[in-house]
Amino acid sequence: MSDDRGHYDVGYGKPPKHTRFKKGQSGNPKGRPKGSRNFATDLDEVLSAPMTVIKNGSPKKVSSQLAALMRLMERALNGDMKALAQVVALAQLRAAEKEAQSAERSLSVNETEILERHAAKILREAGIEDVSDAAREEPDAERP
Repeated sequence: MSDDRGHYDVGYGKPPKHTRFKKGQSGNPKGRPKGSRNFATDLDEVLSAPMTVIKNGSPKKVSSQLAALMRLMERALNGDMKALAQVVALAQLRAAEKEAQSAERSLSVNETEILERHAAKILREAGIEDVSDAAREEPDAERP
């Protein structure tokens, strides 16, 4: 008896044929509900929510994020060493971010040279005299 039509190995990665999804059928028919939010969206909303704080005797509306940072700084200045360590860590993190941003913006010497050569080539092709060389030779000198 060699009827192979009904024979099928069931095992890891081989579910029974009757339990498989039919063609065109989704494994999650309802899907993600509309309007459901992720953690990052909720966090952004909570941190940007306005709060009223008393600053110098008068109420002032600030974001929750700013209020939390103000409270942390207040605790640090009042001698809380854990709060002070957190403030210092945040300051170091921000300084590193600023340094990385400024490094992204500044050009290296090689990049500057490449740009200058390219600009000179474009000016030559356009029939314009390269004014940058003349400006470098006599930056403050008056011409007769």
